[in-house]
Amino acid sequence: MTLTPEARRGRFRRRTTGTVLAAAAAVATITVLTQTGAFASQPPPTRKAPTAKASTTALVPASGALLGHYYGNGTIAQTDQRIGRKPAVHLTYYDFKGDDWIRSSVNASDFASGRIPLVNVEPNDVNFTDIVNGKYDTMLKKRADDAKALGKQFFVDFAAEMNGDEGWGGHQPATYIAAWRHLHDIFVARGATNVVWVWCPNNEDSPDSPPALKYYPGDQYVDWTGIDGYNWGTSDPDFEWQSFKDVFAGLYPQLAAKGKPIIIAEMASDEVGGSKATWIDNIVPTLKNNYPLIKAIVWFDVNKERHWQINSSSSALTAYQKLAQNPYLNP
Repeated sequence: MTLTPEARRGRFRRRTTGTVLAAAAAVATITVLTQTGAFASQPPPTRKAPTAKASTTALVPASGALLGHYYGNGTIAQTDQRIGRKPAVHLTYYDFKGDDWIRSSVNASDFASGRIPLVNVEPNDVNFTDIVNGKYDTMLKKRADDAKALGKQFFVDFAAEMNGDEGWGGHQPATYIAAWRHLHDIFVARGATNVVWVWCPNNEDSPDSPPALKYYPGDQYVDWTGIDGYNWGTSDPDFEWQSFKDVFAGLYPQLAAKGKPIIIAEMASDEVGGSKATWIDNIVPTLKNNYPLIKAIVWFDVNKERHWQINSSSSALTAYQKLAQNPYLNP
């Protein structure tokens, strides 16, 4: 499976632009794309985040959190050697219409090697009303049947960052929710209950978007909630250095109130403006002390818009290698 790169995604936190989309092939170099947003979603002032508790939701580790990776900085083999281990989750991007996001060679390779696919499905140039009205039902039924036939659990992250600048569904929560539910219901009706549904907003709302939680499809339609977020550093004069805790502080309480496991489906830090190594060192203590419902984290490893790659400096790489060996991320 190969995705054709498109200039399609603007990214900003107060202001920023960028493009995103990945090219993937089973054990080959994977090209890139991503996004993020601005103007933080503010948590309700009286809402208190629940503490972590045992979960029976699919793919939740018995303790700690899963470590995941987007391979945009070398082949899988090269990157795993650089990290010093095989991450448990593999993020790959697919086009909703143009790619077979179930029977891909990447997914097959992941299952064979013991990784959990995180299938990020991007509805490029798709009118969400068409999804609701059944235009893509034949394709979706085939995807659902193929998913059921796999017989293994994996994540599907459909139309992530809907509250960001991408604006899947035109920043119309009712349309977005109807499309999500339609897709989900087809998979359930076809018996593809091994699909683990991830609903993943951006950590900050774009100026023209309703708040993230307005897009929430409903508890029965979501297995994991998620969040994407980055520390953009200070190379832009409008930006401030944000710690790992800072990046996710605005939205975490709102997601935690749902009581579902949370995945950070995209994250990374720049080098400019602070210590990236320290940023990485603080991840596990922050998960333990502040974000106990985060049960998986995925690093966006690529040199794109900022120095997101894990080896952007020797100190960052050393810190990441140490992170990867932490028992909390090896449940």
